[in-house]
Amino acid sequence: MKVSTLHVLIAAVAAGATAPAFAQTRPAGADYPNRVVRIVLPQPAGGGTDVVARSVAQKLSDAWGQQVIVDNRPGANGIIGSELVAKSKPDGYTLLYGFGSLLSINSSTFKSLPYDTLRDFTPITQTVMNQIALVVNPHLPARSVKELVALARARPGDLLFGSFGMGNQTHLTAELFRIEAKLKLLHVPYKGETPSITELVSGQVALMFSPSAGVTPHVRSGRLRLLALCGEKRSPAFPDIPTMVESGYPGVVSIGWGGLVAPTGTPQDIVQKTQREAARGLSAADVKERLSGMGADPVGSTPEEFGAFIRSETAKWERVVKGAGLYHSQ
Repeated sequence: MKVSTLHVLIAAVAAGATAPAFAQTRPAGADYPNRVVRIVLPQPAGGGTDVVARSVAQKLSDAWGQQVIVDNRPGANGIIGSELVAKSKPDGYTLLYGFGSLLSINSSTFKSLPYDTLRDFTPITQTVMNQIALVVNPHLPARSVKELVALARARPGDLLFGSFGMGNQTHLTAELFRIEAKLKLLHVPYKGETPSITELVSGQVALMFSPSAGVTPHVRSGRLRLLALCGEKRSPAFPDIPTMVESGYPGVVSIGWGGLVAPTGTPQDIVQKTQREAARGLSAADVKERLSGMGADPVGSTPEEFGAFIRSETAKWERVVKGAGLYHSQ
């Protein structure tokens, strides 16, 4: 009886000794996700960016069998939502849906941020690419960039242009145009995409540079007039609309984009798993049709590709901000 008891004790101790070693070899994200995943979007609900983020969230939810929600946290040009994610536990359950202004411009336009974009976030995947569009309220007597420039020169200081916020890519693109065309325009910054586009449609501002995904429905309905796009080539969604380069302003090239990032320290197997499912979702026929109808092109890049892209965009916009003297002191 004593020998049998001893054998049991030895077996128990051996099992206890080997359990931690087994647990250490088990991938950190083996059972990920086993609860709700939150994607923080620093934009109001209802805009083009929101549609893209929710499309990706739905595909992740379908693939994982776990709820993936979009948490809209607008304000301070995206800084509020970004700080929340940067300081979250790096376990894959709080992600950030970022975009150009947030991940590549804020570091140049704001004197100090409560986080370091390149240090505190791990890239997962770029979701979309879409051109920045020059749109005007249809009551404005301008049907081309040439006519808009002539009108602005005839009425210096009278035309108001809206943006998604001070220092946002929509603001900087307009400043590039204003400087190159030698125009005097007045800037009206809003707290994100939805209120700025709503005000443009209602006629509170005359024009705006916006990611095409956010304004395409209004262009197709006639509530906004599209004058030009800011890509190097024409958009397949609007083959008859010229680029700003074709319109005589070669310096006004601006591409909008979005993507998923996680807090630095998030296990790489979770990052890779999320990238694979997001890319698969972006390639789904229903998502491609929805996004292309908005003028957005699905991407689904690798974490390494997205990281290199963010770094190159950051360097590019830093040159633009310094060259235009648009440094934000706050």
